[in-house]
Amino acid sequence: MQIESLLVNELQLGSRLNAAVENQRRGEFGLLLAMLSADSNDMAQFQFDKHLTIDQKLYKQFQLQQPQKLVDDLSATAEHTNNGAVFHSQGLCQFHLQQSLCPEAIVIRGKHDDAMTQALSNSSHLVRSKYEGLETHYEPTEDMHFVEQLERQRQISQTMIQLTA
Repeated sequence: MQIESLLVNELQLGSRLNAAVENQRRGEFGLLLAMLSADSNDMAQFQFDKHLTIDQKLYKQFQLQQPQKLVDDLSATAEHTNNGAVFHSQGLCQFHLQQSLCPEAIVIRGKHDDAMTQALSNSSHLVRSKYEGLETHYEPTEDMHFVEQLERQRQISQTMIQLTA
């Protein structure tokens, strides 16, 4: 008989452990307990929230509200909290309630601070792309001689005549 998966904690047993106790099946109960891992880190109460940081675990344990964001970047996310419409439509009390339930950032701005945004808006596109770190690829253009231009125009006109005929 092959074991499909290892039995690690009591969540994998489901109601089998309870059924063994209710039906007074001591052998099955003992076997199920013996198959469980002896390591306390494998127990079910330590398996939840493994992906959370210590700060997130403490906020969850003490049921604290997440801290209010100080700066919201419009270039990173298209969606940000704006409680101004609640204030205009429903008044100050509803605004305070909405602000405590879903706080908006103190400062909402773009990717750069105000001074840099103003400086970049007054500069050329080339300077902005260099500041952003974008690759500026220059391809040298070849100047066509006048005779070459006339020859190309003749070729194009002959192609157009052949297509219309």
